[in-house]
Amino acid sequence: MWIFLTDSFLSIVDKGDQTGNTLLVRARRQGDIERVFPEAKVVDGAGTDYRYRARILRSQVADAIAESVRKVAYGNFKNEVSENDRHDAYFDVWSAMNKFQERPRQK
Repeated sequence: MWIFLTDSFLSIVDKGDQTGNTLLVRARRQGDIERVFPEAKVVDGAGTDYRYRARILRSQVADAIAESVRKVAYGNFKNEVSENDRHDAYFDVWSAMNKFQERPRQK
């Protein structure tokens, strides 16, 4: 699952652990995980394409994402992104999905 927040981009996946109680939260930018999960023990450079990663309890991930939804108080997401380079990256994703919307569905 990709989560785009105004100050963080996260990729959340189940890479399996022995208990099944954690998810792997990954980020491309330093600080993105910590902004959402301040107590996270983030590992730098131990993965494949995502530089930063942390194992976080599923319940904590669910609670944090739900809280982000509860805090939405804007009418335009892109206008709330204050970092210029993050805004540009998000706009590129928006543009790609806008083009995707217009293409006929392929089976």
